[in-house]
Amino acid sequence: MANHASALKAHRQSLRRRSRNRSNRSALRTALKSFSEQIPATQPDKSAATVADLYSLVDKAARRKSLSRNAAARQKSRLTKRLNLALKEKGGK
Repeated sequence: MANHASALKAHRQSLRRRSRNRSNRSALRTALKSFSEQIPATQPDKSAATVADLYSLVDKAARRKSLSRNAAARQKSRLTKRLNLALKEKGGK
């Protein structure tokens, strides 16, 4: 454990940041999981509207540095791929 006042303060700050980052990542993962479950179950057209909301969540996580920029870009790319595949399958049926 740290002994100096500055080290103690840095530790307190890191705990607060860790808690905030975990909360942000958890909310993002929950939203991504619900989207993944929603695509095959419901209409992909409805899912298209939620992609914009998910993009917003991913961008916010990246802005808050809970998620790196590359990870955010990768998530958005995968979301788009999944949605396009679902729309293509629906159109093909």
